[in-house]
Amino acid sequence: MRLAAIVAALLLAGPAAAQDVIVLGEVHDNPAHHRVQAQRVAALRPKALVFEMLTPDHAARVSPDLIGDADALADLLDWANSGWPDFSYYYPIFAAAPDAVMYGAGVSRDAARGVMETGLATAFGAGAAEYGLDAPLPDDQQTAREALQARAHCGALPPEMLPSMVDVQRLRDASLARAARQAFDQTGGPVAVITGNGHARMDWGMPALLALAAPDLVVRALGQGEDGIPPGGSFDEVTDAPAPERGDPCAVFN
Repeated sequence: MRLAAIVAALLLAGPAAAQDVIVLGEVHDNPAHHRVQAQRVAALRPKALVFEMLTPDHAARVSPDLIGDADALADLLDWANSGWPDFSYYYPIFAAAPDAVMYGAGVSRDAARGVMETGLATAFGAGAAEYGLDAPLPDDQQTAREALQARAHCGALPPEMLPSMVDVQRLRDASLARAARQAFDQTGGPVAVITGNGHARMDWGMPALLALAAPDLVVRALGQGEDGIPPGGSFDEVTDAPAPERGDPCAVFN
């Protein structure tokens, strides 16, 4: 490999040079963030890819021969009905690691409702205590996370719903951590995780729960900001990109 290509690969890899799991955050509708993710995945050449956007069932259907056909892959994953941004944003990430084993950590709506009906630990199932789901959050973190949920829903949620919304986010964090741990155990890593910035943050997101359950794993996290504003939380590295044009995110609540 030419020296320039080696240097470029190292620059793209950033802190991914020495880790078992690299968590690549995003703002879901920012195409620039997905380009960075695809570049990092190509440089890392992970043995496994974990997607917040895939259910375990959908991930199990992905095979290397399908990754060469974007339309067929999108159809297989029923992406048009998934609620995620256009598949063209995500397809380059799949294509960057065609031989990686795919894992899904998506939480279904039924599972999210289960949090409200049966409680967080029961909804997660076996191993909940390993990921800290059997214990309440520290008061300051609970308050901060409820405030984030209130802002994310434009103040439209009744205050009594906010603790359940935080629990759903904890379920998503733990599901990502469990999938990453399984991926590492089954493939030997490295593992790349594709998820939103909120789940990628080191202080209380998926990396924090993975550290509880598998403290020997080396985990690094990338957060991606917009227009010079960094994402909330702590990360090993933060990049920045222009924000895409967006309508009023609160219009749906009016």
